[in-house]
Amino acid sequence: MSARPPLVAIVGRPNVGKSALFNRVTRSRRALVERLAGTTRDRQYGWCRWRGRRFRVVDTGGLEGPDDDPGAPFAAPVREQVLHALAEADALLFVVDAAAGLTASDEAVARLLRRSGRGGVLLVASKSDRREAGANVHELHRLGLGEPLLISAYHGQGVGELLDALAERLPEDAPDAGDGEDASDGEAPRPIRLAVVGRPNVGKSSLVNAILGEERLIVSELPGATRDAIDTPFEFEGRPMVLVDTAGIRRRGRIGRGVERHSVQQAERAIARADVTCLLIDPSEPTAAQDTHVASLAVERGTGLVLAVGKWDLAAPGTERPAFARRIDGRYRFAPWAPVHFTSALTGEGVADLLRLAADIDATRGRRVQTPELNRVLQSAIAAHSPRYVGKRRLKLLYATQAEVRPPTFVFFVNDPELLHFAYRRYLENRIRAAFGFDGAAIRLLFRARGGGLEARAGAAASEARERTEATA
Repeated sequence: MSARPPLVAIVGRPNVGKSALFNRVTRSRRALVERLAGTTRDRQYGWCRWRGRRFRVVDTGGLEGPDDDPGAPFAAPVREQVLHALAEADALLFVVDAAAGLTASDEAVARLLRRSGRGGVLLVASKSDRREAGANVHELHRLGLGEPLLISAYHGQGVGELLDALAERLPEDAPDAGDGEDASDGEAPRPIRLAVVGRPNVGKSSLVNAILGEERLIVSELPGATRDAIDTPFEFEGRPMVLVDTAGIRRRGRIGRGVERHSVQQAERAIARADVTCLLIDPSEPTAAQDTHVASLAVERGTGLVLAVGKWDLAAPGTERPAFARRIDGRYRFAPWAPVHFTSALTGEGVADLLRLAADIDATRGRRVQTPELNRVLQSAIAAHSPRYVGKRRLKLLYATQAEVRPPTFVFFVNDPELLHFAYRRYLENRIRAAFGFDGAAIRLLFRARGGGLEARAGAAASEARERTEATA
């Protein structure tokens, strides 16, 4: 039995349907699918479970052949990423476009696979549901890789037969220990999802590679090298984590159609799924308006937030960190609780501390405040500063309780939520933070109308009883 689950690499020339197949077998939409060739660049990993078997799948960028431009942007680093996937894979799915027919690029990829000496290659003819595919299938035998398996990833045709054939060729997998995202063992620690976000070309992929200690993602001076939201499970100081590198998020008016728009949407979804969002800031433009927009997305989604200044090794000589941090804090007044952290992917400065900070913030997001203690703090806050009148009425707080963690969510039962002024909401949040911390974590305050004090007290008593039961369990 192998020490790790088997790994299957999906390879082929650009735009033959590799990402569509990846999404189909992993039952996800993590890989971008576009008609534009070269959409996929980095390695994208996922999990497949089929008839009791469990294995990892890696989607790769398209390998350029003699008919393509070898000097095209990212061609060389994409090839390196594919070769890395070939070296670690237990089996290969070589995907060709049945509708387009055999090309010189397909033959070049086949020669590469034969030279690699890797066994377990399955020839997959994608887009076989199209009318022109039938006349081209016989040509695929020239590749010398056996009978092609006809599929349509878009419609799911033939995918089951493909997975049956693949399962027969894979080594026995290790015991199912979860996939780093949805482990079912209640005793296993929950992985921390850390999303690295920011504007294009601020060094997100370089930071991810520095964290992982390998060239996991393509790094280029050209903006837009990363398109997919790439999830990478790893372990740091005994704690499982999932690192998510995302495409650069431009201002909405400058986002192009097609692949760039979908990349940005994936980045925004990555923020929504994250436990902690690391906003990477360029020290040469520390107060860019787009950065504050990205930070506001993290606040709205209720994630933790770190304002990470990247490329600190390139900061102007004599730049002092405290003054620089104050400048950033002045720009992010809507999230004064977010810490400012300095990193350098080139020198490794601050990289390990960034992960420790993310772990601390995740623990903070799981903190629960007891109802009696919360209400004592709020009563003191109201005594010090009462809500203002709206006409002849004023907001009355009946009681409050913490309803959820991750994000910490506090529910206030009041006489009329319409009487709440946004400034008083901010005041209550500040008092909660002053009393209980929650540094680095967004918190939510929800205000609900209650009919009277008796119902409120009954609800508070029920909440306290539940907390006493949890404490003695």
